[in-house]
Amino acid sequence: MAKKEEVFVQEAEAHPYIEDLTLLPTAERERLLHTGLDVTGAGRSGTFMQLDHSVVNCRSDQEGVEVLSIQEAATRYPWVEDYLGRLIPFLPEERRSGQPISGFFIRVLPGVKARYPVQAGMYIGHEGLAQKVRNLIIVEEGASLDVIAGCATGAFVHRGLHVGITETYVKKDGKLTSTMIHNWGRDVVVRPRGATLVEEDAVFLSNYICLSGVKDILMNPFTRLVGHNSVARYNTILIAPPGTKMDVGSRVFLSAPGTKAELVSRTITTGGEIINRGYIAGEVAGVRGHLECRGLMLSESGRIYAVPELDARVANVELSHEAAVGKVAQEEIEYLMARGLDEDEATATIVRGFLNVRIEGLPPVLQEEIDRAIAESRFGI
Repeated sequence: MAKKEEVFVQEAEAHPYIEDLTLLPTAERERLLHTGLDVTGAGRSGTFMQLDHSVVNCRSDQEGVEVLSIQEAATRYPWVEDYLGRLIPFLPEERRSGQPISGFFIRVLPGVKARYPVQAGMYIGHEGLAQKVRNLIIVEEGASLDVIAGCATGAFVHRGLHVGITETYVKKDGKLTSTMIHNWGRDVVVRPRGATLVEEDAVFLSNYICLSGVKDILMNPFTRLVGHNSVARYNTILIAPPGTKMDVGSRVFLSAPGTKAELVSRTITTGGEIINRGYIAGEVAGVRGHLECRGLMLSESGRIYAVPELDARVANVELSHEAAVGKVAQEEIEYLMARGLDEDEATATIVRGFLNVRIEGLPPVLQEEIDRAIAESRFGI
């Protein structure tokens, strides 16, 4: 948790709309690229970018795919108010503040298949700023969507607070793949909150990636499968360098017959602390869920604490988990060295294989970022 005496700036100057994101400085463009946000917009069905408290780019590039600021959505569609706060209620201080909420609204109309991902970026460009947003994603019946949500601080910003609340609805026969990439400054405190409701025969896939240092991140999103034969899968990849604390988890409630969930995580510490949580609750008969938590220690000073939880509330549920934390096996290193690799190359190869979790919708640049982070972390031991 953030220290009580820690104070963040609440106000920031308004930023003008940026019609062409390629005009951003090179350092900022690269920073965004490593969170999955392509400033050219190529291969995207829409783009949303918020800098501090200002929406600086917002557009849809496919009919039937809506990308709006949450304020504009609430003005255009009064029913948006019925969704906001339903899964994650507003706190009293949110209502009392009187400030307009910021964040994005992404909706795919019934039966529409988004051809490309929609990208949404939350960016802190002001040192020490507290950025607080509420987002809403709706995949209507029979629709499908990929979202790449990138959150980052500016190239020269080290300290700040990000509180992001995202409520998601995947309706009957819908499919959503959500890939969230975090790339924070070393002294940033991060508090994301997420909740998803999944209806009959719908699928929700969530991928979370954080490869950079962060002061303190605490997140434990939940999904409730309320429709027959609905599915949820969470994939998590974390690398914690020295000085980083990550308390990251995910929860799934199997609340309808035939529902299935899988939670898979891969965590590496090179000196930071990781608390890796996973929770599956079987609330009706005939549901299935599996947890897989694996951690790798690349430093004597790091810590990984795995907390897998299975909660069977009725008979005839099938829940399982496996968890393992350890270091790179010396015999595996020696095996690869005998085939021509040096020790660093052998270790990087093993770790890369360890992180080889099948992730849908992952931009190629992020695989390059994973490889870079692995190589750099090895030399920090």
